[in-house]
Amino acid sequence: MKKGWMLVIFLFIIIVVGVVALIFIPGPNMAEAPAPSTTSPATTTATSDVSELILVSNPTPNQHISSPLGITGKARGNWYFEATFPIELIDANGKVIAQGAGRALSDWTTTDFVPFSTTLSFPAQPAGSRGTLVLTNDNPSGDPTKQKELDVPVQF
Repeated sequence: MKKGWMLVIFLFIIIVVGVVALIFIPGPNMAEAPAPSTTSPATTTATSDVSELILVSNPTPNQHISSPLGITGKARGNWYFEATFPIELIDANGKVIAQGAGRALSDWTTTDFVPFSTTLSFPAQPAGSRGTLVLTNDNPSGDPTKQKELDVPVQF
């Protein structure tokens, strides 16, 4: 009879260890999910899908722009730090021709969308040339994994 109980206890322990292993040890099809797409429908390039974080109402993609350029839209509160975030205008050669800060128009200490605006002045560019308006989340931590940007293609 002792042998029977020892066998039952041994099988019980084996089953418990097996269940714990199934729960806590990932299998081959539980590997880390692939990284999200690096583009979003409203952008040409982004470090992550930012369509739910920032929306630009002016300028629209491929819009003809001139100086001074009024920039408006809305961004989630966590896009800002101290109510601002960086904006750059880059010419076709990759040179920064203007920079400034998007400024929250209301309380930015929320996860809801907060309207922003700013104006950038820049030197005249060759007619028909292209550029990119780059709106970057303010990332005071400097952690590259938290860096996000929205690129809006424009024409001069």
